[in-house]
Amino acid sequence: MPKEAVFTMKLEPELRDAFMAEAEASHRPASQVVRELMREFVDRQREARDYDEFLRRKVEAGWASMKAGLGRPNDEVEAEFAARRKSVTSEA
Repeated sequence: MPKEAVFTMKLEPELRDAFMAEAEASHRPASQVVRELMREFVDRQREARDYDEFLRRKVEAGWASMKAGLGRPNDEVEAEFAARRKSVTSEA
């Protein structure tokens, strides 16, 4: 991919010096390391947004289910899983 854009940023001299030293120690150009960091950041942000959207859809589906009368009361669910936990621990 051609590299045509220029990115300029301000940072503390100490951070720049430490970053340049670490890039050199890893035998990679600083620009390559910055590109990798940017790609990782973009990927993490996209994954977080996708996960947030997934959760939003799950919550909306749960709300719709409750409004349709398909849900179960919390006490009933808690009692069911308490019984399941008890049966699993008593078998051990």
